[in-house]
Amino acid sequence: MNIPFNKPFLTGRETDYIREAVASGKISGDGIFTKRCNQLFEERYGFRKTLLTTSCTDALEMAAILCDIQPGDEVIAPSYTFVSTVNAFVLRGAKIVFADSESTTPNIDAAKIESLVTPRTKVIIPVHYAGMACDMDMILDIAHRNGLIVVEDAAQAIDSFYKGHPLGSLGTFGTFSFHETKNVISGEGGMLVVNDEQFFVRSEIIREKGTNRSAFFRGEVNKYGWVDIGSSFLPSEIIAAFLYAQLENLEKIQKRRRQIWGMYHGLLEPFAAEGLLELPLIPPYATNNGHMFYIVCRNLDERSGLIEHLKKRDIMAVFHYLPLHQSPYYHDRHDGRHLPNAERFADCLLRLPFYFELSDNDVARIASEIGVFFNQRPRA
Repeated sequence: MNIPFNKPFLTGRETDYIREAVASGKISGDGIFTKRCNQLFEERYGFRKTLLTTSCTDALEMAAILCDIQPGDEVIAPSYTFVSTVNAFVLRGAKIVFADSESTTPNIDAAKIESLVTPRTKVIIPVHYAGMACDMDMILDIAHRNGLIVVEDAAQAIDSFYKGHPLGSLGTFGTFSFHETKNVISGEGGMLVVNDEQFFVRSEIIREKGTNRSAFFRGEVNKYGWVDIGSSFLPSEIIAAFLYAQLENLEKIQKRRRQIWGMYHGLLEPFAAEGLLELPLIPPYATNNGHMFYIVCRNLDERSGLIEHLKKRDIMAVFHYLPLHQSPYYHDRHDGRHLPNAERFADCLLRLPFYFELSDNDVARIASEIGVFFNQRPRA
């Protein structure tokens, strides 16, 4: 039986709510389901202001505009991340200064950030990889002392915390993804969290193509017009309706995903104890939101062999990312620093199948096949 890498989970209410949205006569966005999603996020996590977007990429692009990025401004970000993290800022003319990952996690090495700060630095973007928090106290301290803005890329980090604080609530901005590979989904979709009141009004304007349309519909102005730059970042009510059905089941979804994570960890721990692979590390300040389960192989050849071994047994495991400092687009723009940890994770990290309906038997089968593979390999 084939085990895919991902399978979108449907709660059963998505199409009911989509029909309700259509019947309401307003499906273009900022209707009843958008408001319900915003209310849920703000009440559950204490986010100051939430704005649904059509993707996390859009949320990042909004953040880049709100940060007033100008050509030549510098932005510090991890190299081991998805391209959207930095592309949003490159589009505004920023120079990306890539930081290495920690040796123990793929997250940005906060201890290396300060040495990268220059008079041109404007933003730090911590990416909470696999939903595990970066060292936010250190990052926020560096930002405060240097007058920098922090934009949390929390695409993978819904319902995850740093010392009791929800990820996405610590920086000036937080960005989330509801892509079909995430914990709660809307097919495509995202959200910008605005934690500083001075950006509340402008964030609405940017999301509505640079107009004060949102204020007009609230009756705060008697007409609306073009008042700023912006784009069409607002998702339809159909997307919001789908998302709301997921959010109603957040606790159920999270409980099962954490169970799957725990089962993987327990079954694979003996191989980690032998030094055959590394398991995810959860720092003491972080929580586990059950977004993904990955292992770190000893080298690229071993990872490639394991992928092929699993594929032959109808188990789909995947890797990512090519470090962005080595990418075809940015290679010649990088300052030449070697980022060994990011490169090691790029060569050795492997993501295992992970989705709500993955059964205990499936997890046991995957772990067993990993065991078969490593039992054939020489010990260190």
